[in-house]
Amino acid sequence: MSAHDLYWIAVGDIHGHTAPLASIPELPGAAGVIVTGDMTVRGGVPEASAVLDAVAAINPRVLAQIGNMDKPPVQAWLDGRGQGIHARAVELAPGVGIMGVGWSPPTPFGTPAEAPEAQIAQWLVEGYEQARGYAHLALISHTPPFGTLADVIGSGAHVGSPAVREFIERVQPEVCITGHIHEARCTDRLGRTVIVNPGEMAAGGYVLLRLGADGLTAELKTIGGGRS
Repeated sequence: MSAHDLYWIAVGDIHGHTAPLASIPELPGAAGVIVTGDMTVRGGVPEASAVLDAVAAINPRVLAQIGNMDKPPVQAWLDGRGQGIHARAVELAPGVGIMGVGWSPPTPFGTPAEAPEAQIAQWLVEGYEQARGYAHLALISHTPPFGTLADVIGSGAHVGSPAVREFIERVQPEVCITGHIHEARCTDRLGRTVIVNPGEMAAGGYVLLRLGADGLTAELKTIGGGRS
């Protein structure tokens, strides 16, 4: 099998709702699964472990990072298991990589893993130092870039990260897979970067990340509904 025959599934904002995973038809045959953040609801390692065990029961290769609703020790636990992608890069196939940035900027809700924009920008720098050599790159950012369809809440306000937006505008990865804002399920674009927010797992959204002749593509899909 060549790299161009491989695909990966990305999911996020699971919040402990693992039952929908069994209904993702492409999941068992994927080269791996990428969890973009928010495995739990203010949970620690035991809760995150239960979620990743449910994923691994269907597909054993799992890469993940924390979102703002996961307690910070979960990231060290992921890193220790060789599954972490926050502030680092991971090769998916020769010449194909992902880099991650978890947590979120400050929210009104005082969630467990929030960080200033300057820290998010620094994590992006650290991840890209490892990722810059890949011919094909996807950014996995729990928080969407500011000012896009992916960061719009119900009031119409944009609540994404300026640091993530600046990074995308400067680096132009082929794909950015994001989450955090459940109601902002969408596909959008910043320059050449395709941005996909599949929304929360309970609503059935996921992303099919595929390497084709023209590079990485990200397709927004819904369980039972095909493309979105």
